[in-house]
Amino acid sequence: MMYGVINLCKLTESIPLCDLGILLTSAVCHDLDHPGYNNAYQVNARTELAIRYNDISPLENHHCAVAFRILSNPECNIFRNVSETIFRDIRAGMIQLILATDMARHNEILEAFKSRVDNFDFHNDEHLTSLKMILIKCCDISNEVRPMEISEPWLDCLLEEYFNQSDREKLEGLPVAPFMDRDKVTKPSAQIGFLKFVLIPMFSALSKVGGPLSSIATARLIADVPPN
Repeated sequence: MMYGVINLCKLTESIPLCDLGILLTSAVCHDLDHPGYNNAYQVNARTELAIRYNDISPLENHHCAVAFRILSNPECNIFRNVSETIFRDIRAGMIQLILATDMARHNEILEAFKSRVDNFDFHNDEHLTSLKMILIKCCDISNEVRPMEISEPWLDCLLEEYFNQSDREKLEGLPVAPFMDRDKVTKPSAQIGFLKFVLIPMFSALSKVGGPLSSIATARLIADVPPN
């Protein structure tokens, strides 16, 4: 998805090459070794990951750690030919982007981006960082912008993952999120709420950057949501 966004939106013309590499690599690595249970479960169940990362984005911190453990292997280190200074920048950028995929930070990241979008400047480091965080978030949860024949089977897998978690939470006496409860959730209701309150606001904000980004998937998303 990230590769498609970069090319379709001609981001190679406005985002530096190193940042494009950070975006692509972060997208590949952002869910490495995902255990199938979200941060809420990790924290409530007091898992090893929650303890290790002090309840702060345990999954995203884990994905980062696994990514750099792989990159520490000389045979896997795609950055082995860059200088130490550039590698430090790449590492910092990847950590920042992967941690941005924690949905607990969604409103914080989106509001920060919206505050900059009307006067967006690709040469401003803060603006560019904010854009990169939104781009990886859009790609992370972009299933619904794909054609139905592609997106629906993945949605079924996601809902089953949610239901498996809620079943386990019930067995362990842990809090259950309503949107993950197989006794309360239907596929249409889950999708309408997600499109209305998460995807459309984020993609709409991204489209205001202008240029090729102005038409990024927003029309399709809006068309998928039935009127009230």
